[in-house]
This record gives sequence, structure tokens and C-alpha cells, in this order.
Amino acid sequence: MSSLFSRLAMLAAMSFAAFGAHAQESSNRVATMTDWSVFTEETPKECWGVSKPTETVNTRDGQPVAAKRSAILFFVTFRPGEPGAISFTGGYPFAAGSTVEVAIDGQPYQFFTDGEWAWPGSAADDATVLAALKGGTAAVLTAKSGKGTQTVDTFSLRGFTAAMEDAGKRCQ
Repeated sequence: MSSLFSRLAMLAAMSFAAFGAHAQESSNRVATMTDWSVFTEETPKECWGVSKPTETVNTRDGQPVAAKRSAILFFVTFRPGEPGAISFTGGYPFAAGSTVEVAIDGQPYQFFTDGEWAWPGSAADDATVLAALKGGTAAVLTAKSGKGTQTVDTFSLRGFTAAMEDAGKRCQ
């Protein structure tokens, strides 16, 4: 249960980080590696790599639909002395009890959801997914909104490894 609590606390912190990255991009972005950007925050010390999708498809009952979504972002957050923690915000509240299916070059993984956020189930899962992301070329995240819209967001992994190495070093 404490693992769940620490994950939820981390999500709250990342919500702030996402807002900071979006609202203060010019002052907090410290590097860009192809399709991934690196941001830092000094208090508390956090560093993260983030990207937006290169393609987004929204469907309902198999038909394309327009969907109102806020920022769609894929993150890896680092804190001093901690490994990278992965999270995803789909820009809408996920369907209650749903998961986000993550395919990295076709290899499937599952993220758990809470509100507008999704993440791997454990630190070990974070490490496994991080390794796959570093070796991959694309990540496809498929989810369902609380309104029943299925979303498929494709993220390029060009620059991912360089961005994660940079973010991790900045938060040692």
C-alpha cells in the first residue's frame, strides 16, 4: 500500500512538473534531443525528459472522432538518488479501472491509471519499460477515456536515450 501511496504522491508532483514544463518551457527547458526535451526544477530537485505524440488517433465505436484533450505527454522523471519513473498523461480522465496498453516496437506493456495519469505498476516495471524505450524506435499508447473514446498516441523515441542520460545526470 505504501508503494501505491508513493506513486500517487509522485503523480501529484509530476502534475506540477507537467504544468511547469508546459507553462514555463522557455525557462525550465535545458536541452532538446530530437523528439525529446529535458527540463529541470531546483526546488525540489527534479529533472525530466518529456515528449508529445507524433500522431494521435481518436475513435468511438470504430469511427474517427474529434476529441477535446489537454496536453498529451510522455514523461520520465528523475530525482536525486532515484531511478527514472515513467508516466503518461492522455489529456483526459481515463475510464475508471482501465489500463493504458503500451507497445514499444510491438512489445506490450501495461500502465495503471488514476484520473488523467498512467504509470507502470512498480519500480521494476519502470526499469523494464525504460530499457525497452531506450532500445526502441516508437511507443504506441492505447487508452480509453471516461466518455468511451479510444485514443492511440504514437511517440517517437528518436533522442530518447540521450535525453534520459542528460536528465539523469542533471539530477544526480
